[in-house]
Amino acid sequence: MRLTTRSRYGTRLLLDIALNQDKGWVNTTDIARRQNISQKYIEKLITGLRRSRLIESKRGPFGGHKLAKPAADITVGDVVRGLEEKVLLTQCSEGAPICGECSLAGECVTQYVWIEAGNVLMQTLDSYRLTDLITRTG
Repeated sequence: MRLTTRSRYGTRLLLDIALNQDKGWVNTTDIARRQNISQKYIEKLITGLRRSRLIESKRGPFGGHKLAKPAADITVGDVVRGLEEKVLLTQCSEGAPICGECSLAGECVTQYVWIEAGNVLMQTLDSYRLTDLITRTG
């Protein structure tokens, strides 16, 4: 499995907001400049993060974005789930007993390995909170 830039940039975006929201609402122009990510792409990420209830947004000249909950309550796993279409190592790791994706569908004895590996990956991502990343920035 390869995480897309959505997860990587989304994590950086949330970290930027966490580090700067004490000054007020954080705007996308400033995030784009600090993170060297296009403002258009940041706006796409904002949509997914807002839909996942990880950030709040406020329109207008004094608007911007803030975390919807404390940084200690947001994990990297939350970001990945909120921005990736599917978080699977293989198509057959969705958990259905018969995946129908390969020539051994229904007979494959390795399916449980891919399911467990995906679970371990998400457990690892869930073990990192934004506050863990904040302490590494200083």
